[in-house]
Amino acid sequence: MLTDNIDLQGKTILITGVAGFIGAELAIRLLNEYPECKIVGIDNITDYYDVRLKYERLDELYTYGNRFIFIQDSIADKKAVERIFEEYGPQLVVNLAAQAGVRYSITNPDSYIESNIIGFYNILEACRHSYDEGNTPVEHLVYASSSSVYGSNKKVPYSTDDKVDNPVSLYAATKKSNELMAHAYSKLYNIPCTGLRFFTVYGPCGRPDMAYFGFTDKLVKGETIKIFNYGDCKRDFTYIEDIVEGIDRVMRHAPERADGEDGLPIPPYKVYNIGNNSPENLLDFVQILQEELVRAEVLPSTYDFEAHKELVPMQPGDVPVTYADTTPLEKDFGFRPSTPLRYGLRAFAEWYHSQRWADLNN
Repeated sequence: MLTDNIDLQGKTILITGVAGFIGAELAIRLLNEYPECKIVGIDNITDYYDVRLKYERLDELYTYGNRFIFIQDSIADKKAVERIFEEYGPQLVVNLAAQAGVRYSITNPDSYIESNIIGFYNILEACRHSYDEGNTPVEHLVYASSSSVYGSNKKVPYSTDDKVDNPVSLYAATKKSNELMAHAYSKLYNIPCTGLRFFTVYGPCGRPDMAYFGFTDKLVKGETIKIFNYGDCKRDFTYIEDIVEGIDRVMRHAPERADGEDGLPIPPYKVYNIGNNSPENLLDFVQILQEELVRAEVLPSTYDFEAHKELVPMQPGDVPVTYADTTPLEKDFGFRPSTPLRYGLRAFAEWYHSQRWADLNN
């Protein structure tokens, strides 16, 4: 197992996409675990989904006082990114800002290029110039990739050793591009970079475009939910607490710098899967979700679920299975996501009942 080579205590950490699901949970985790660290967060608060959720997350972060600094802006604005680095000199950067969603990328490609390509380039450039004389060097760049990079790979579980050259959506292509860009900057400028391929992240106060949240919204409204590929799909659902635990551990060990036989730097670069390593059938997932929604009194026990389900074909850009090989993560960091699906969906249903359900019924 790798030993920590970065102490997060007392560090200034930049989190992009800090009002997002993972960004906010990570910021809270770091502020609680490392009371001497400072979080600088940037987010442009797009209306891709209900912004009330983003402000709800920010409200909790504001309770940490001057240890949390928020900038509402886009990482696609190079000047804005440069100002953050000049003013705050972050020693660690976690890039979570991105336009998410496979299906949305089919009809709205521009936003993916702007945020996922141009925005990430701006972050890489700022990290590069942090090594200029007089600046505070970035010790480790951690960035979000996605299980979507595996495309329709037939080999399971998905390994980071697999070739991922055949994306089936623009979203996946941008995430693979991030990995290539990070590798190039790591090689050229000796910047320690770690990419994390997330697998279907879920939990309380998550993204409404994700299946578990969208299904719940529709069922509460008495609408029909569509189950793609006639239910013959498997997903490696990963609970949010497992995701932030994994990021925390990865942040504390930057890939080591070393020179090759040619005297040039060997890229200090790694990529890991973070998934539950236990894919769930979509129909089983829906059954557990139904049971937990009834238990949390989001829906009545008499609710006719069969009347509100429709089995439909696979959508463009989707894949039939996601399944993470987390062996390298376990070997290097002694950690494997393992939160049971029922536990995570129960936490979501209870949050929904207390926070979201009232809004939908007003």
